Amino acid sequence: MSSQPTSDPSAGHSPAPADGGSVPEDGGSVLEEAAAVARAQRLTDVITRLRRALRSSIRTDYPWESLPMAQVELLQTLAAAPLRVGELAARQRLAPNTVSGLIGKLLEAGFVDRQPDPGDRRTARIALTEAGHQQLRDWQHAHERRLASALESLPPADREAVMHALPALELLAKALSGAGSPSEDR
Repeated sequence: MSSQPTSDPSAGHSPAPADGGSVPEDGGSVLEEAAAVARAQRLTDVITRLRRALRSSIRTDYPWESLPMAQVELLQTLAAAPLRVGELAARQRLAPNTVSGLIGKLLEAGFVDRQPDPGDRRTARIALTEAGHQQLRDWQHAHERRLASALESLPPADREAVMHALPALELLAKALSGAGSPSEDR
């Protein structure tokens, strides 16, 4: 075969769409990628606004909300079982020194304590105190009440749409939590 260009203008190109626009040679993946980016941008915007709105609205109902979200997330993780700082850092996807700093503040507040690790006496496990459990319960109840109130203010069809989206959002959360994990990078 010759390396000379052919005289056929359509050689190597996809046919133009009926609407007169152009279609990339790969059959539209550039357009699909742009649409995916636009969906991701919109989702990011909505999630950011939702978190900000929840954070600011809860302060009216529950003024102690000054506890940073990173600390609340540590309390939520520790609610299942005591963990070593390294385990906690891995689950939160934070640097161990960052987790140590957060733990220090939670220790000062009396929400966690250090317990000897039965498997390794050189280390300690971080566990919720009763005050930590109560703080977490109060935080969860305040957020649940606020969300329930906001959901009830929506028209029934929108309320149902939000509830129907939850399984897909749970799958999205799982997909995101698995993204970039060492086992998936292999």
